[in-house]
Amino acid sequence: MKKPSDAAELTFEDLIGLGGQSARKSYYPELLSKIEELEEERNRYKWLFENALHGIFQADLTGRIGKVNRALTRICAYPDESAMTEGLNFATDLLFSEREFRLMTARLIADGQLFLYETRLRRADGSPVEVSMNILLRNRGEHSDIVVFVADITERKRVQQRMHTLNEELEQRVEERTRELMEVNQRLLQEVKTREQAEQAAQLARAAAEEANRSKDKYLAAASHDLLQPLNAARLLIAALQERSLPDTEANLVDRVHLALDGAEQLLTDLLDISRLDQNAVQPEFQSFPITRLLDSLKAEFEPVAEAAGLSFRVHQRDLWITSDPRLLTRILRNFLSNAFRYTDEGGVLMGLRRQGQHLLLQVWDTGGGIPDDKQEAIFMEFCRLSHHQSRKGGVGLGLAIVDRIARMLEHPLGVRSVEGAGSCFEVRVPLAAHMPTSLVGAAQPPMAAPDAIAGKRVLVLDNDPEILASMDALLQGWGIEAELAMTLDDAITLCHRQRPDLVLADYHLEEARTGLELRGLLNAAGMDAVPMMMLTADRTSDTRADFRAAGVQVLNKPVKPGKLRALMTHLIAG
Repeated sequence: MKKPSDAAELTFEDLIGLGGQSARKSYYPELLSKIEELEEERNRYKWLFENALHGIFQADLTGRIGKVNRALTRICAYPDESAMTEGLNFATDLLFSEREFRLMTARLIADGQLFLYETRLRRADGSPVEVSMNILLRNRGEHSDIVVFVADITERKRVQQRMHTLNEELEQRVEERTRELMEVNQRLLQEVKTREQAEQAAQLARAAAEEANRSKDKYLAAASHDLLQPLNAARLLIAALQERSLPDTEANLVDRVHLALDGAEQLLTDLLDISRLDQNAVQPEFQSFPITRLLDSLKAEFEPVAEAAGLSFRVHQRDLWITSDPRLLTRILRNFLSNAFRYTDEGGVLMGLRRQGQHLLLQVWDTGGGIPDDKQEAIFMEFCRLSHHQSRKGGVGLGLAIVDRIARMLEHPLGVRSVEGAGSCFEVRVPLAAHMPTSLVGAAQPPMAAPDAIAGKRVLVLDNDPEILASMDALLQGWGIEAELAMTLDDAITLCHRQRPDLVLADYHLEEARTGLELRGLLNAAGMDAVPMMMLTADRTSDTRADFRAAGVQVLNKPVKPGKLRALMTHLIAG
């Protein structure tokens, strides 16, 4: 309160309007209200300070702690607040390093605050606790102090450490698995490399085997002409001898040689057929034809065989047309019949037909020794012969293997039924023709003419092998034929110009890569296109057969069977 003598000076009461008695009375209630609000605000901050979840404490710049809350005592494991404010120093008692306090203080003075500062505090029992602190510098006139907010991050650190450990373990496992995978991959790469090398070696071996097989096939195909030429000459000579009157002893020897040549011819033919089938050199030529033509041909061919063996032979026929390759189908049935006569000692052989919807079963029955059930599939394999079968003729077991290949190529299913000791039935199923053509391009044998139709006829024989020419000359002279012999195309056409022949017999493969088929063109150019021509060849390829058909010449495969040769010659000359 101012004195009367202090009229010139103003007091705090004058400044806030409470200089007089009346003024004080007027503002006192409002002042009390403000004081109460300030007290409530103070109590609220005090309550927040005491009940905060994070620890809070105040210290001066020397580290002496002034105030703490309950959360800090809980974090640092002290019994109460007073235990931390009675001479406890932040720098020496809570931190593990005074140097850290100095560095922290320097940064705080420079920046005024530190946020998310992580460190370890020393608890009352000396153990560490991981904390994160937000530190503020508070300036109060000449004095400054620090206010620190503390969060216990021990669990977070533990989780982080656990995660770090897990990450390290995971990385270690990944590294181990990666190393294992790399080792496995390395082994796999090595195995793949080894397998590739093995496959390459296998491919090389397979290629070498295939090349060797192709070479074998090519050799057999190329050598077939040379292999069959001497056999053909021998057969022709034997046929010429058989038609002459010989003493019984010599005639018997000739017959035995004839049988030996038959066996050799059959074996060589089978080998060549297997080779050609394996290299897909045989292409079927399907056509529709009457089954009677084929059956008549086979009947005429095997009746002498049945008579010689003392067996009966019957052929049941029906007026039906089928679709197949006549030549290849004849090969199948001929093999069935050959086996039937070979392995039948008494009784007979029956060739019959049975219709099944749009197909026809061609069957060959015999009364031979039969085939065991466990051998009925094996007989279609190469070189399979049943040891208990005794036959009048030899063989190496290629016939049914050839039949199986041909049937699969023609898509004609095969069947076999047999009762051991009672006989067998072999059958092939062929489709019936959708219609009956008006003309026939067949493989059946031509009808026979009178035996004397060829006597006195002039026949030109073209072959580059002198042994064949000599054999043919002997055979044809025995039939009463005048034979003209030529080893070259030039000689042949010269002889034709000198005197027109009634028939030409020509070998296909000649010298200097020329063929007997060229003679057909030369004859046509010379106006002798009406002269019939027969090609005698060991070439059985589809391409050459197509060339023969296009040129209109008949074909007989070497070794030539004299009976077939004479029959076809008689037909061509008489026709």
